[in-house]
Amino acid sequence: MNVTLKFFASVREAVGTSTEVLELPEGVATVGGIRALLISRGGAWAQALGEGRALRMACNQVMCQPGTLINEGAEVAFFPPVTGG
Repeated sequence: MNVTLKFFASVREAVGTSTEVLELPEGVATVGGIRALLISRGGAWAQALGEGRALRMACNQVMCQPGTLINEGAEVAFFPPVTGG
């Protein structure tokens, strides 16, 4: 299954890209599974997306939880929490 990943703000700066098309390995079917896969890359990926980091996720432009199931062609975005003022 192919998905498009988008990274915003400090996450984008840390991983060095804003967009990536990724073919998911068998067994990765949730937004949390994608996050874990990216963390397993190590280095900047683990630092930017690590479990202890404040991070928001969206699937097809809708805020979501780690257990959200993904479909072929989904767009999954990772970004830090946004504050207003």
